[in-house]
Amino acid sequence: MPVMHLIFLHGPAASGKLTIARELAAISGYALFHNHLIVDAVGALFPFGSPNFVALRERFWMDSFAGAIAEDRSFIFTFAPEASVAPDFPDRVRAMVEAAGGRIDFVALTISRDEQERRIDAASRAEFGKLRSLDLLRHLRDQFEACEAAMPPSAVTVDTSATPPTKNARHIAEKLGLPHAA
Repeated sequence: MPVMHLIFLHGPAASGKLTIARELAAISGYALFHNHLIVDAVGALFPFGSPNFVALRERFWMDSFAGAIAEDRSFIFTFAPEASVAPDFPDRVRAMVEAAGGRIDFVALTISRDEQERRIDAASRAEFGKLRSLDLLRHLRDQFEACEAAMPPSAVTVDTSATPPTKNARHIAEKLGLPHAA
């Protein structure tokens, strides 16, 4: 009997999380839960980082995870570690998944600073309310890097600076032993 599996895909802004997650979903047949679906919805009501924004965003995330776990629904979650998220959030997600008998794999994406700066204002980043300001990226970079460093150990780490998303997704799928969608 298959076990519910969560792939917790994280990395810095412009590292290719959504692009790789889409490829990985196509390979595996897993659902894709892009974090900006919630971030953008909550951001329509509350300013980013405000107390109501932070509380509601996390509640939506956790309720969505609980629903997927209850239905043994495997999925990929994209996540950009940053200071408005509680530092223990990934560990609480892991505890929830594992308490239900599920499996969670953290997958870290990395990117060189030069490539990140080249990608940050890409038109594709406008689809969701993603960070697109080079000045803001540079201002927040140390904070982002500290949050990324605090993430749990990853089952797979991929440098996306020069490798195409399809190749990265295939590598992740192979390393995690993912099923192939029909």
